[in-house]
Formats: sequence, C-alpha cells, structure tokens
Amino acid sequence: MKAKKDAPDRMGEITQQLEDGVRKIFESGEFERYLRTMSRFHHYSVNNSILIFMQRPDASLVAGYTSWQKNFQRHVKKGEKGIFILAPCPYKVKKEQEKKDDLTGRPLLDQGGKPLKEVAEITQVSFRPAAVFDISQTEGKELPTIGVEDLQGQVSEYDTLLKVLKEISPVPIGFEEISGGSKGYYSLGEQRIAIQADMSQLQTIKTMVHEIAHSKLHAIDKDATPEEKAQRPDQHTREVQAEGVAYVVCQHLGLDTSDYSFSYVASWSTGKELSELKSSLDTIRTASAEIIDAIQHQKERQPKKEKLGMEKDEERYPCVLQALAKRKRRKIVPEAEKKRKNYEAIR
Repeated sequence: MKAKKDAPDRMGEITQQLEDGVRKIFESGEFERYLRTMSRFHHYSVNNSILIFMQRPDASLVAGYTSWQKNFQRHVKKGEKGIFILAPCPYKVKKEQEKKDDLTGRPLLDQGGKPLKEVAEITQVSFRPAAVFDISQTEGKELPTIGVEDLQGQVSEYDTLLKVLKEISPVPIGFEEISGGSKGYYSLGEQRIAIQADMSQLQTIKTMVHEIAHSKLHAIDKDATPEEKAQRPDQHTREVQAEGVAYVVCQHLGLDTSDYSFSYVASWSTGKELSELKSSLDTIRTASAEIIDAIQHQKERQPKKEKLGMEKDEERYPCVLQALAKRKRRKIVPEAEKKRKNYEAIR
C-alpha cells in the first residue's frame, strides 16, 4: 500500500510539475493544446492552468470534492484521482511598522525626531496543494452548457461582435485596402488599427482580436526613454503573445481555430529563461481574460429593444402609435397595441 504524501512532498511535486510543464508547453504541438486549456480556465492563474493541463488537458470545468456536492448537486465518482492545484491560504500576522500620517502618508515622528512605531495586523498569503475534479469525473444533476462553445466556421451574431470589439478596443478600428497581403496592423505612431476590408467574417474577427491584443500589450509612449523602449518585447515575442491571445479568445467564443499554426514557437522559445517563458504565458492569460470579460460585459449591455427593430421608429416618430390611433379616430389597433406593450415591457 502506497504511503500517503504529506503537504511538503506534494508541494515539491507540484513545483517540479510547473517547471517541467512550462518547458513542455513550448514543444511542438503542445502550445496549441495548452492554449485550449487556457481558453476554458482564463480566470485561473498561469500556475494552476499549467497544472490542470499537465494532469488533465481535456478538463472543462473543475471544482473541489465538497463544492461539487453543495453547489452543483453532483458527486465525484468512486476511484477518481484528483487534479492538484495551488490554493491560496490567507492568514494574518502582527508586524511592527512605522506609523504614518493618514493624509500625507509620511512617517509620524516623536519629540526626538524618530519615527513612531505601531503594531499592525496585515494579511499574507501562502499556498497549499488542493485537489479538484473535472465534471467528467462526477455524476448527478445535469448542468447547463458552460464555458467555450463548439467550434464553428461561421460567426454567430457577427454584427454585434464586430460592434463590441470596436467598443473595447483601446484605439479606433477602421477597414481599408492594405497593400502587401497583410490582413491587418496596429499603428503605434497613429494609434489606430487597420483591418483589410471584405474578408470573411471569421478572418475579420480573428484579425481584430489579434490587433487589439497588440494595442493592449505592446503600446509604448512615443516620448518613452531608450531604457523604456528597450523593455518592449522583440517582434517575435510580440507576435507569439498576440497570436496566443487571439487563439484563446476565439477558442472561448467557439470560433474555428483549425488554421492557427504555432510550429514556430519551439524555435522561438529555445534558449529563453524559464521565467521569460512563464511571463509570456501570464501575459497571454491576463490579456485573454480581459478581452473575454470585456466582450461578455459589452454583449450583456446591448439594448434589448434592438431585437424588436424599433430604435429608428422611436427616434423618427416618438409618438407614432398615438398618432396612428388619433388618425383612425379609434383605439390603437391590436397589432400596434401589441408592439407598444412589448416595447414598454423592455424599457
């Protein structure tokens, strides 16, 4: 019988998994598989998304053993092995520190000119191994469809998505004829995004997300110092990050990603430090989560009355229904009354 691993042993194993996982992700074929996992867990830290990918790359929705029971009315199947991630454990400690003025933030001094001290309670965070289980390892009450949608070649609600992407972009987006075969570009100097006109809906959305990622991640002040400019990632790194973000966002939205190729990632990562590789993964995760959340937020804000197609009528004829009733010298006709009631219900 195997001896149960204690917390220090488990932490050591998880740390090693993370180090091995980062290197493995940048091997041929693995980068794209990892990005698929990230698209399902874009709110998880890079460490935990790597750990999930290493242990169960097909996972789609995870929760703790008790959480499945209490929150979802499901239970973990007998014999299932947990996916170990790092769970935060906040704790409070008392620490002596300088007493500061609430308004200025400067240290308060005693009569001798020395800083006054006080004991404050501060919160620190440590991490412990915690087991979670994928939905495929559980059974019980059926759940609604969650997470990424099935991949599709067409873009559902294309006009809405186009409008939303323009709204969340840090810079204006325009369509034009671009010479040289480029599908789009982000102009740092002009602070705008150009997209090739008349492309397919799918290619248009993919390109827009790619260029929005550039504008969010790689903008730099035109008056930046040489030292600040030197900190900007090189061109290959910028492309890996922007394409990674576009893949994660499109995968999450259920758009066909079969034409993405990351064969160049293996050679790009050769010779790079582990910290640099992990930093790029974190950059992709953070930007993807921001864009996905922004898209969802903006889509929820789209006015419902657009669905009834009444915006233009309301703008042009504010009292169109009342005028119609007056003209016919009788009560509002049933069809107009029906429209009025539907409209009032969503105002």
